[in-house]
Amino acid sequence: MLRLKPLFLSLSLLALPAASFALSMNGAGSTFIYPLASKWFSEYNKSTGVEINYQSIGSGAGIRQLLAGTIDFGASDAPMADSVMAKSPIPILHLPATIGAVAVVYNLPGVPTGMKLTPDVLAGIFLGTITKWNDPAIVALNPSMSLPATDISVAHRSDGSGTTNIFTDYLTKVSPDWASKVGKGSAVNWPVGLGGKGNEAVAGLVKQVEGAIGYVELAYAIKNNLTYVLIRNQAGNYPTPSLESTSAAAAGSLKTMPADFRTSITNMPGKDAYPICGFTWFLVFQKYTDAAKGKALVDFLNWAMDKGQAMGPDLYYPQLPASLVKKVKASIATIQVGQ
Repeated sequence: MLRLKPLFLSLSLLALPAASFALSMNGAGSTFIYPLASKWFSEYNKSTGVEINYQSIGSGAGIRQLLAGTIDFGASDAPMADSVMAKSPIPILHLPATIGAVAVVYNLPGVPTGMKLTPDVLAGIFLGTITKWNDPAIVALNPSMSLPATDISVAHRSDGSGTTNIFTDYLTKVSPDWASKVGKGSAVNWPVGLGGKGNEAVAGLVKQVEGAIGYVELAYAIKNNLTYVLIRNQAGNYPTPSLESTSAAAAGSLKTMPADFRTSITNMPGKDAYPICGFTWFLVFQKYTDAAKGKALVDFLNWAMDKGQAMGPDLYYPQLPASLVKKVKASIATIQVGQ
């Protein structure tokens, strides 16, 4: 197993005696989940000692490493397609780890959080057809704001990204122009803009460039003190991206949740539902022949469903619904270890 440079704090196996060797695992993928996962790994390490080395390199890169067999688990905000999963000699499970909101952030000095945008106007900005902040379409939605004639600078991900998948999945649902010209995916051909690798880089671009707009997981928006847009949802409301509005979006998916958990929760119905939300999944193999490592991973996954979920709200990730946690734990129980 390739030893990856850790970006998460290390962790140890609950079932092993304190005097035993420190067991380690390797993972890679989603930057979307990083603020929460780093907390999980740190706390789990304090109580168990299991070392989890994780590279926050984007969902697409994490999937590639999982298929190459260089990591023990991945994390992705975009579900793997059947054709991609078929490349693995061992079946891969998608286990929901958390839910997050994708905030549309901008940098306009003197213009506070709360700018309203409709889906078509948001799509127009990222398509490059709306190029000034004082465009009549934006001004009409925000009559009380003094919007400058500043050029709009689009910031987007340059790497294979689950955050991009969530964002473009939403735009594809709400904008026929976007659907026909760009479409959805972890990586797309952006009509305009400057790319950055990871949520951190996109947040940094927006923070540095006056007139910039981009999309990042909510925790990155708050951590970087970025102003963010209110987007009109299906019900015609403009909910703030928050724990409550993210939970409202997830609640709408529970009745139709597929058995393998691969689902989209963008543009969900409900007056309080924030429209750009998504799951992050841990991607794990159905079978681990290394018994110690497999048991350690199963133990951590169950811990994340129990103690780990309670840590989410402080970092702007709502807890998974109890009914979903129950189903996830049943799926974890099917992982074969040492066989």
